[in-house]
Amino acid sequence: MSKHHPDLILCRKQCGVSIGKVCEKCDGKCVICDSHVRPKSIVHICDECNYGASQGKCIVCGNKGYADAYYCRECTILEKDRDGCPKVINVGTAKTDLFFDRKRYGTSQK
Repeated sequence: MSKHHPDLILCRKQCGVSIGKVCEKCDGKCVICDSHVRPKSIVHICDECNYGASQGKCIVCGNKGYADAYYCRECTILEKDRDGCPKVINVGTAKTDLFFDRKRYGTSQK
């Protein structure tokens, strides 16, 4: 999701021991590049992203967590799994901006 939406901001703090979760909609996708092929290494997130109300939520869209998140083989080889916590921080503002842009320009949401 973060590859296709450049306005999304990732946490990128040092990862802890917490394992990232994804919802049913995001299950099977790499959290960095959105590919559906060859999941390889499990996603670890920082302790701040797995605390309080955000505990157990999807790290991509914020819905209820369903399964463990994985990086694909390509992202593991390119060492994108070592860049820090991959949790999307501002997913709510991106959805709000998209709603008002569609309302302003008169395009229907499908």
